[in-house]
Amino acid sequence: MIERSRRVRTDDDATAAGTVVAMSADVADPPSGPDHDDHDHSHSAVHGHMVHRHRDVTGGTIRAAVFGISDGLVSNVALILGVAAAASTRESVLVAGVAGLLAGSASMAAGEYVSMKAQAELVERELTIERISIAKQPEMEERELAAIYRARGADAETARRIADQVHENPDVALDVHAREELGVDPDETGNPVGASLSSFIAFAFGALIPLFPWFFSEGNGAVIASAVLGLVAAATVGAVLARFTERSMIRTASRQMSWAVVACVVTWVIGSWLGTAIG
Repeated sequence: MIERSRRVRTDDDATAAGTVVAMSADVADPPSGPDHDDHDHSHSAVHGHMVHRHRDVTGGTIRAAVFGISDGLVSNVALILGVAAAASTRESVLVAGVAGLLAGSASMAAGEYVSMKAQAELVERELTIERISIAKQPEMEERELAAIYRARGADAETARRIADQVHENPDVALDVHAREELGVDPDETGNPVGASLSSFIAFAFGALIPLFPWFFSEGNGAVIASAVLGLVAAATVGAVLARFTERSMIRTASRQMSWAVVACVVTWVIGSWLGTAIG
């Protein structure tokens, strides 16, 4: 959200009000006078004018958790069934399952951290370029912003006036240009550490589910229990996703289960073939 915002309210702007709100996120003229010199431009103040709340879809933590638990579940249930098909001993399956859990969790956590850190650094580099450009050639940047607003449906005079007011504050100008040109919020570039921890924990939890029966049993009973737990967990993940995304619960759960079934069948077939060939 724009940290320092003003709303343009003139009769000429009425026809473009909806477009202006969508383009510049509630640009408003702050009250004048000494009592308002320290007007609150924080995110909380801007959120107070929002029609409805949104979930955090840019931080990366939720995405990492969903991806982590799905990947841990599918990859480890497939690994367990493949190893069980090739070598039916309980010890072999446990070693493979625990190794898959630890290696996968560490790999997912490292991958999330590195990728999100690189993304944040890339965004920061682009913001630096934009910040320098706004400082050195403000007129060109202002014309560029006005052109963006005209393309969004504002008339030339309204677009010019909005761009002019936005550029009265360099911080607001940077925020708006970042949103319009880069499609990012400068204050919400993600949390690499949070995403990494979320991914590690979620992967480990998902990978533990199909491995659990092998701590207490072995043979066909453990194989069946792993497969059933894996499919039920996959369906549960799909149902939870459907609840958050307001999509069809049956369709989303079926999609999750389908990929799990495909992975299990492939690794079971390969494991059986390897067990026969090696044995």
